[in-house]
Amino acid sequence: MTESIADLPLDDRPRERLLSHGAETLSDAELIAILLGSGVRGKNAIQLARELLQDGFSALQRREASHFAKLKGIGPAKASRILAAFEVARRLASAEPDQPPPFDPETFGRTLVTTYSHHVQERLGAAFLDSRRRILRQREIYIGTINHAAVSTRDVVRAALEENACAVVLYHNHPSGDPSPSAEDLMFTRKMDESLRLCDIELADHIVIGAHRYYSMREKGVL
Repeated sequence: MTESIADLPLDDRPRERLLSHGAETLSDAELIAILLGSGVRGKNAIQLARELLQDGFSALQRREASHFAKLKGIGPAKASRILAAFEVARRLASAEPDQPPPFDPETFGRTLVTTYSHHVQERLGAAFLDSRRRILRQREIYIGTINHAAVSTRDVVRAALEENACAVVLYHNHPSGDPSPSAEDLMFTRKMDESLRLCDIELADHIVIGAHRYYSMREKGVL
């Protein structure tokens, strides 16, 4: 008598093992068995999957719907799931890789105002750009007090090197609501610019975020 999948120990059941240990731990037949969902009288889903895979994955993915219609135990629902899975795989293989978004100062500045204007502590972050001025990653680097964010230039340089950035856009918020840079902001910006240049990285901008607007040091000619 054929043992059904429900009769197997939990750690031998494909679906449970996938959820517990990851899809990469499953055999080809077990992956197909999950797509099938169930077997037929006398064969559980894993055994049925092994029959489908007797000529390998490559042969299976070339099959048409008419082929599955001739197989005992493979109805329209099972055939559709298998065909859909292979089509998803084909589309993923042929898809163009996602391109990082381009850095647009105005769009970026407005987004920062929306995101940071409500914070009651100063927060300093950075966007890291590639050689084509596309945003590789954006991350928060430091959270300070209500009116001060004492971050070391070394922290920013380290983050830029980790991201393999060609340029950096710094930003921080002023909880007071006024985005006008302080003397300390200007001093830190100059120091940051010098530190990044030593690593052949450009400081593309330093944006100060207020309650309703932002201040771009690049646009204002400070940088």
